[in-house]
Amino acid sequence: MQIEGNTFSEEKVTALVDGKRVLGTYQEILEVEGAIKAYENIEKYKFDKLNDLLMAHKYMMQDIITSNGKFRTSNVGVGSHIAPPIMQVPKLMDELFDWVKKSDEHPLIKSCVFHYEFEFIHPFADGNGRVGRLWQTIILKEFKKLFLFLPVESMIKDHQIKYYKAFQKCQESGESTYFIEFMLGIILKTLNNSIKSDQKNNQKSDQKILELINKNNKITIKELSIILDMSTSGIKKVIKKLKEENRLQRLGSLKGGNWEVLKD
Repeated sequence: MQIEGNTFSEEKVTALVDGKRVLGTYQEILEVEGAIKAYENIEKYKFDKLNDLLMAHKYMMQDIITSNGKFRTSNVGVGSHIAPPIMQVPKLMDELFDWVKKSDEHPLIKSCVFHYEFEFIHPFADGNGRVGRLWQTIILKEFKKLFLFLPVESMIKDHQIKYYKAFQKCQESGESTYFIEFMLGIILKTLNNSIKSDQKNNQKSDQKILELINKNNKITIKELSIILDMSTSGIKKVIKKLKEENRLQRLGSLKGGNWEVLKD
């Protein structure tokens, strides 16, 4: 998992998931802990439920701002963009969720439009980017489960300058086409890279999972998927393969047991 603006490495995120102490600023630790909590509940969120998005924001921004899970109470500007006045925010968010529920647009298009409009409304005092990117994944997972752990945060971090330029161009033109095309482009690129990576790096994934289990034999499949930016189904396939190769076994139940690495 990567968070835009946060310098934590995969190793530090892993340590936090394991409940270990790490070196870093208090702010960055809170950001990672909040993101982990929000993503742990990802399968519970309904794409067309505003209350679920508010709950995701509450998790994401816990202990970072006091208004987590609540709309902003002051007018804001982000760069050259002046967000809508606070009195319009509840109505605009209701309308956006009504649209996403009723729209017959392809989910890929719908998720990009939602992402853009959400950031335009800028409903929260802080955390809009992280929640907007999370919700794009939530919309996409209703279309195909393989999108459940599409690393949108990592995608944006890798294309950060172009991401904000796309927003700026849309604000100048008054419509969201450029942003939609940009997001579709990086989604396609990420999926193509993922396919190539899966084909080339199965052995690397095996080793990473075994290393993580060696460090924490009670680590869950969901925690592995968050740390490695892999889908839960992808993690399960690797674990099944490791079991068949007699390199890994499960002792006890899925909830109360633990893993044992048999052969490294």
